[in-house]
Amino acid sequence: MGVLGRAVAGQWRYVAVAAVLGAAHQAGEALVPVVIGVVIDEAVSTGDGDALLFWIAVLAVVFAGLSMSWRFATRAAEGASQRAGHDIRVGLTRRVLMPRGGAETGRLAGALASIATGDARRAGMVNFVIPAGSAALGGILVTAAALLRISVPLGLLVLLAAPPVLWAGHVLGSRLERRSAVEQERAPHASGVAADLVAGLRVLKGIGAEGAAVARYRRTSRESLAATLRAARTQAWHDGALLTLTGFFIAAVALVGGRLAARGDISVGELVAAVGLALFLLGPLQLLAWVNGQIAQGRASAARVADVLAAPPLLPAGNARPHEPVLGRVLVDGVTHGPLRDLRLEVAPGELLGVVAADPAAATALLECLARTADPATGTVELDGAPLSTLDPAEIRVVILPAAHDAELFEGTLSDNVAAAAQADRIPDAMAASAADEVAATLPDGADTVLAERARSLSGGQRQRVALARALAADPPVLLLHDPTTAVDAVTEARVAIGIRELRRGRTTVVVTTSPALLAATDRVVVVTGGAVTAEGRHADLVRSNPDYRATVLS
Repeated sequence: MGVLGRAVAGQWRYVAVAAVLGAAHQAGEALVPVVIGVVIDEAVSTGDGDALLFWIAVLAVVFAGLSMSWRFATRAAEGASQRAGHDIRVGLTRRVLMPRGGAETGRLAGALASIATGDARRAGMVNFVIPAGSAALGGILVTAAALLRISVPLGLLVLLAAPPVLWAGHVLGSRLERRSAVEQERAPHASGVAADLVAGLRVLKGIGAEGAAVARYRRTSRESLAATLRAARTQAWHDGALLTLTGFFIAAVALVGGRLAARGDISVGELVAAVGLALFLLGPLQLLAWVNGQIAQGRASAARVADVLAAPPLLPAGNARPHEPVLGRVLVDGVTHGPLRDLRLEVAPGELLGVVAADPAAATALLECLARTADPATGTVELDGAPLSTLDPAEIRVVILPAAHDAELFEGTLSDNVAAAAQADRIPDAMAASAADEVAATLPDGADTVLAERARSLSGGQRQRVALARALAADPPVLLLHDPTTAVDAVTEARVAIGIRELRRGRTTVVVTTSPALLAATDRVVVVTGGAVTAEGRHADLVRSNPDYRATVLS
């Protein structure tokens, strides 16, 4: 079952109620000209006052019924649409956050956000569109039945001509669907590029690359604009062509009705009813044209959603659980991944290990293997003797926490950011160890200060300390830190180094850094050069005995 099928199946009760009530509304609308025609024949032409009052009361009941049915049909359809869109967004979020990854491959973050908002909304709209289409068909059927009662030729004209009009709408909608798919692909890409440029604005200004960034966005934006204009022109052509077809159809009904009245085959009231029904038909037919266009756009959006949901995972599945309790012994055995070549490394339980890699790509590759965000080409990474490749990625995320130096913070209070995955009793100690308590002390409301989006109201060093506090407060059995103090001053860095050592005592911690302050606080330092371990020992010993290490760390 596709995305649209699941969206409808999950809300079918509300969709069914909305369809029935919508059809009742359209039936009531169709009955209005019929009742008016009866009023003319039964009361106006005869001068019967009692009959006039009776039929006016009937007309009031019809209006009350169609008004209430419209109200509750719209409520049910809109609710089903919103709930379906929400379910799709939840499914997309779950897929994007799935520990095995893969959904983000080849997609910018802004593009994924656009799919989870605009495309999810369009796909959920199918639950509003289906009742609208059912209501329009109900109105056409009631109109045909009323016209058959007035005149068989009129009724047959509607019954025979309506299907070709609907088929023409379907054919016209296929081109709109293709154009909409291209538009919905380019627009999220432009949003993603814009989001990336805004996120890296400070860096772009620092390296003087504003011009290249603007040129890139201008090119992407123009491509998106061109796709949008093509889709808009197709939408206009689609709607105009359908309106022309329905106009000819309604004119034919009115013409046949007029000829029948001129010959005396139908009464004046029946002629008024026939003309009113012909004019009423414009509404259901226009509604069907709108439904056709919405379904075309919904199918294009559903295809984009389906692509994300069906994205192949980056990591193979594992179903084993880590040994309990987790000791934190990590073994890297003969790993080749990116610039790493036959890397061998062991971390003892509870050890605070420093890793120095002159090549930033080697540091990133090592962290990817340790956190199992990627599997090495050869070799294994083990936790307490169990290969990470055999463990459930979700379980790995619980026991091994990678903390990047540029980890994202979220809109909300500072304390909310620290407590996102924390053990409550660890928060004060984590704030102190990371020097985030100093950050809180400078804010108007302390730790309860609301931060701006992505914590842009904080400096780079302040954001790093809050992110480090969040990682420390989570207290995982194995913590991977990547340059956690690159934006912090030397005095604060020395305090943070001592804080990490004290707070993580007895817990395995790997710090990938070239910071002398952090390395001095470690139990052991491993040097990775050319993709392999070339030296290891205490920081002070390596500084004295290893010129390459000294040049890397103290330069």
